[in-house]
Amino acid sequence: MSTIRTIDEQIADALSSNTTYNDFRPRWEYLYQSYMGGQEYQDGAYLTRYQLETAAEYQARLRSTPLDNHCASVVQVYNSFLFREEPDRDLGSLEGSPSAESFLRDADLDGRSLDAFMKDVATWASVFGHCWILVAKPNTGAVTLADEQALGVRPYLNLMTPLAVTDWNYRRNAQGVYELDYFKYIEEFTDSGQTIKIWTRETIETIEVDTKNRSIRSDTVEPNGLGYIPAVCAYNMRSNMRGIGVSDITDIADTQRMLYNINSEIEQSIRIDSHPSLVKTPETQAGIGAGSIIQMPDNLDPGLKPYILDYNGAELGAMLSVKQNLVSVIDKMANTGAIRATESRSMSGVAMETEFQLLNAKLSAKADGLELAEEQIWSIFAHYQGTTWDGEIEYPGSFNIRDTEKEFQQLQIAKATATDPAVLAVIDYKLLEALGEEPGELVNIINTLMPIEPADALAVAALLAPDQESESIATDGCPIATQDIGVNLANRQTAIDTANYGPLNPALPNTVFWAAKADMWNTTPATARQSLCGNCSFFDQTTPILDCIDAGLSAGGATGDEWDSVGGGQLGYCEAFDFKCKSTRTCDAWVAGGPITDTTPQQPGA
Repeated sequence: MSTIRTIDEQIADALSSNTTYNDFRPRWEYLYQSYMGGQEYQDGAYLTRYQLETAAEYQARLRSTPLDNHCASVVQVYNSFLFREEPDRDLGSLEGSPSAESFLRDADLDGRSLDAFMKDVATWASVFGHCWILVAKPNTGAVTLADEQALGVRPYLNLMTPLAVTDWNYRRNAQGVYELDYFKYIEEFTDSGQTIKIWTRETIETIEVDTKNRSIRSDTVEPNGLGYIPAVCAYNMRSNMRGIGVSDITDIADTQRMLYNINSEIEQSIRIDSHPSLVKTPETQAGIGAGSIIQMPDNLDPGLKPYILDYNGAELGAMLSVKQNLVSVIDKMANTGAIRATESRSMSGVAMETEFQLLNAKLSAKADGLELAEEQIWSIFAHYQGTTWDGEIEYPGSFNIRDTEKEFQQLQIAKATATDPAVLAVIDYKLLEALGEEPGELVNIINTLMPIEPADALAVAALLAPDQESESIATDGCPIATQDIGVNLANRQTAIDTANYGPLNPALPNTVFWAAKADMWNTTPATARQSLCGNCSFFDQTTPILDCIDAGLSAGGATGDEWDSVGGGQLGYCEAFDFKCKSTRTCDAWVAGGPITDTTPQQPGA
């Protein structure tokens, strides 16, 4: 027997929310106002009210009290690091898709790129602890994917804060995985009504409620062709409740509120000190302002003479000291003490390094959450497009947080005490990095900063070459790169990226390549062509090394590597970058005096 519901019951059901939402809503509103500041914070009325204070006096105090918005500052600091570099997106089979390219440019059909959208996700997840992302697609009645593409229809994103999502439920599927099986949110809110959207695995219901006239304007139900709810919960940090995250500012907001009240006390203290209260009888006439005249009745009792009311409140300096301490507390909670304001000047090097490590760990965890959320978004996007997500999203996993000023000072001290040319060359290289300049190719350090011997140049190159193996010799006495093709390829790529190793095919004219080398070395292309790996002091062609290369090639077979298969020239081993190179190529780190052979004199200590 079906139950007929009244209109009021239907409206109450549409506007209902689960108990978790009801429990968390006041806190979420508080966090939202704490982040927004301004009029939003004033409307929250977070000043402690005085006894006997009238409503007008309280409102005047709210209007005159400034807010130090540390919540917004901390979130902005986090985002400045998180999005300093764009995430690396391998879209797999979606690469080159017009829909995917359009989605990257305008993710929400409101002009926000996917990068800008994910920055907003990070912001609101940081404020509330989590936020919701719905991946939807307009229903245009198109039959095929080609029809949708012709109409320009593709999935888009809808970002919702927890305040908009009023009910949700997770349930384990047959495989034991938790899946969202109910999702209700406020799609639109106006003075006269609300539009409520309810998703289940089978249906999508849209209810338009006229809250003014207490009526249901429309109630439509359409099938959910996906078979699941395309909503992603992007967590800042997970709590022990599914669908609820941990905010970055939950404790900071409470400290900020205390600072807000202290600001009010400071303002009141200054006002009372500057304009003390005058106690007088009603008959006594007193003016306002400096030099005012007070007229007392002739028959006034001497005990009733007007007098200034002494103010014995807290000292202004003490309140300012409390404020400073509270700001330090906020910086400790947020791990931003060495970044925000000027606290870094009073922190030891160990304390700053620890602070940086804690902040780096926090940012890495936040980046992992964003990475997971975006991969879930792309998975739903691919399903809408009739394919399976096979790409990969990678957000930065480590954040280079450095005290550049301190590093620069340390390098200056080191340069003043160093005497070895190789060490001085490395310090100059690091100084350029600390100044934010591109140090240039290795040759600019090795051959330009100062004339040094080939053996010293080798030491400099080894120190400056990034990502080199700390141990380059295998257990059999051969360099690892001669035995392991993966290591060889990685080290050679470093030489290509940092020292322009080339050209790919030495048998070709390579006019542009040799012209660039001539410009760098301030000579002619013809002369530059004579500066090859084959006569470089880093090029090792000793018998033990050649035996190692032969053994590695025999064990690994043909590599199919075009860098080793095209063009002429003999193979040797580059001591600067630890890889097998050909005699007919060159790089920016070329140093005269080679090659190294069995008859080459050994350097002292070698």
